[in-house]
Amino acid sequence: MTWRYILPYVLVMAGVTYLIRMLPLAALRKRIKNRFFLSLLYYVPYAVLSAMTFPAVFYATGSVLAGGAAVAVALVLAWKEQSLLTVAVAASVGALIVLAIGG
Repeated sequence: MTWRYILPYVLVMAGVTYLIRMLPLAALRKRIKNRFFLSLLYYVPYAVLSAMTFPAVFYATGSVLAGGAAVAVALVLAWKEQSLLTVAVAASVGALIVLAIGG
């Protein structure tokens, strides 16, 4: 992927997450006390970011199998509460191993 493709994705993700957090603040002048609405505002940016990037993981390597292996490794390590760097490096290595084997 080149910057020509990456930059628009990053800008759209930044805009969406900013708007989701900014619009309620601009529309509502009082402090928000509703726990459901507060949790919604907290988790929506993560959900949007995940929905936009997750499908790309499977096609980034050119092999859906390698992308699936990377996701599987990342999920296991994230479930075991490893650091973000550890998860990212291990997922990359997992994808490289599958690609080297011929997946």
